Amino acid sequence: MADRRETLKIIGAVGVTCAFPYGADSLYGQHVHPEGDQAAAGTLKFFKADEIKVISRVADLIIPATDTPGAVAAGVPAYIDLVVSTNKGQQKTFRDGLTWLAAKKFMELSEAEQIAVLTPLCEAVDKGTGKGPEIAFFRAMKGMTADGYYTSKVGLGTELGFKGGAVLAEYPECEHEH
Repeated sequence: MADRRETLKIIGAVGVTCAFPYGADSLYGQHVHPEGDQAAAGTLKFFKADEIKVISRVADLIIPATDTPGAVAAGVPAYIDLVVSTNKGQQKTFRDGLTWLAAKKFMELSEAEQIAVLTPLCEAVDKGTGKGPEIAFFRAMKGMTADGYYTSKVGLGTELGFKGGAVLAEYPECEHEH
């Protein structure tokens, strides 16, 4: 799972920073990031309780807990709920995707079976191929999961080690090949 997280950090960072597919109203969620898991506390803005369980499960499969907390612990489901609540287009995308997953009985599947359902969607999103409500849903889900995670205290601080407001005596050379 650690290899998948490293891959997501590289692919997700490029995808989020270079081709962010959301309008300005969706970006509102970046500076109003929910504290903890508000979805569990019953403060949902758009999704129903059973829907947020599916959103949470998919987010958890995209960024699982490893040696650092995963998407659910970072409050990603509440973040997605907040962002989707402000965007009619995303509301339709998520409703269509959740309907598609319900038809697959996604929540009744084992983890391996859930991954098998999501893997072709992930591959289609990564390659930019395929159409349909399930592809649009997974594209939005993957993007918002990465955005929500890496703008949270857990993702930014714990995972990436951002200290915030720190004055650096020097800027260390980048160790990653670009």
